[in-house]
Amino acid sequence: MHRAVAFQFITVIWSRSHDIVGHLLPLPVSGLSYFCYCSVNQRSVTEVEMKTPFKNHLHLLFLFSVLLLILTNHPSEAEAETEVAAILSRFQQYLQINTAQPTPQYQQSAEFLISQAKLIGLEFQSIEFVPNKLLILLKWPGSDPTLPSILLNSHTDVVPVEQDKWVHHPFGAHLDSHGNIFARGSQDMKCVGMQYLEAIRRLKSSGFVPLRSVYLSFVPDEEIGGHDGAEKFADSDIFNSMNVGIVLDEGLASPGENYRTFYAERCPWWLVIKATGAPGHGAKLYDNSAMENLLKSIESVRRFRASQFDMVKAGLKAEGEVISVNMVFLKAGTPSPTGFVMNLQPSEAEAGFDIRVPPTADPESLERRIAEEWAPVSRNMTFQFKQRGSIHDESGRPVFTKTDSSNPWWNLLEEAVRKANGKLGKPEIFPASTDARYFRQLGLPAIGFSPMANTPILLHDHNEFLNQDEYLKGIHIYESIIKAYASYTSNGSTKDEL
Repeated sequence: MHRAVAFQFITVIWSRSHDIVGHLLPLPVSGLSYFCYCSVNQRSVTEVEMKTPFKNHLHLLFLFSVLLLILTNHPSEAEAETEVAAILSRFQQYLQINTAQPTPQYQQSAEFLISQAKLIGLEFQSIEFVPNKLLILLKWPGSDPTLPSILLNSHTDVVPVEQDKWVHHPFGAHLDSHGNIFARGSQDMKCVGMQYLEAIRRLKSSGFVPLRSVYLSFVPDEEIGGHDGAEKFADSDIFNSMNVGIVLDEGLASPGENYRTFYAERCPWWLVIKATGAPGHGAKLYDNSAMENLLKSIESVRRFRASQFDMVKAGLKAEGEVISVNMVFLKAGTPSPTGFVMNLQPSEAEAGFDIRVPPTADPESLERRIAEEWAPVSRNMTFQFKQRGSIHDESGRPVFTKTDSSNPWWNLLEEAVRKANGKLGKPEIFPASTDARYFRQLGLPAIGFSPMANTPILLHDHNEFLNQDEYLKGIHIYESIIKAYASYTSNGSTKDEL
């Protein structure tokens, strides 16, 4: 019998208890206890003694109600296996949709997500801020729409794959004998999107009604910057009307037993420096050639990079707490039909760098270093930023979310994870970038959290996988978090206090 049906049946029984007790067969308490035991253990109840009358028939109704709840809240092993198989199948279906950049199958992904929303009973809408880049927004309405809502964000796109480097097809969602599910997106971050849905499916099935509205956003293009996805969404009238109070987004897997949480992230600065100089014969020695000037700059960048990396190696700082600089391209030389002209020194040379700046850094000091040491005008050098994010929000405050007792959302998350038998590690600064930055820029608290413990970090790597047990535990974790967030009420008057 389904849980909801059992509750309804019990309600009817008790509402008519005065009529019913007069027609009940006398049954001893010991006999009913034996009946309960036999029912739970699937044994015959024909031996139940029915000789001594009950002194209190209401006691019988109470015990009968308990029996129904026991039976309906403890599904058989076969039922449990069927439920797990269905949960894993839905995850695999989502993973099998090829949403790899640069040609993600957003339409197919949207159709799958909307079908799940219909089955669960969630409101849904499909939004296109840019043609063919579908954003799916789901809503579980709360009983008090005046309270700030909860946003569970995830991205639908994944990074490209080198299929020949995988042991299983990257979009096959193969489940091996160890319970590992191999697929691009299994860690980054289709797992989290489906965990949101499965957690809400369970909560709705249990009869839970949220106080606050819960939104789920499935956004495009995070893997290429999120400019046509989360950035436009955060800047839209639709988002403004949602009255969001807290955002949850992606985190990282943890090789240990503690889950990782992220309260901030490093801001991307994509820098291109260009050197110019007089061209010359390949055999000629002269000063201030374009290549010489660029090489001096590269050496200066290398020294700075080493100073930052040394702090990480020594354990003085975490990776997310230092400024990282990595050269991503070099461009110089005069092309020829067979390659490059080998006896001509070029008049121009360029290098590109991916710089990640934590919110604790001094951006003005870094820009002075770039202008004075890495690309000085005195060496005929210039620089430009292909992208330069801000480490401050709209109010001029550092872009990070508090992870102490002053932030009730953090307290709720900590307690919810603990209740679900999970463990949190020390909050971190995310070493790269996620869509959470667009919400933090608005001054909203945003926490990055992907419940994947005892899991190697394989996002963007070959043979990305997630074990089925960790995936299922993550659903339980998010069920606890969503319930805590959606039930939270506060006397605060501002979003920061909520």
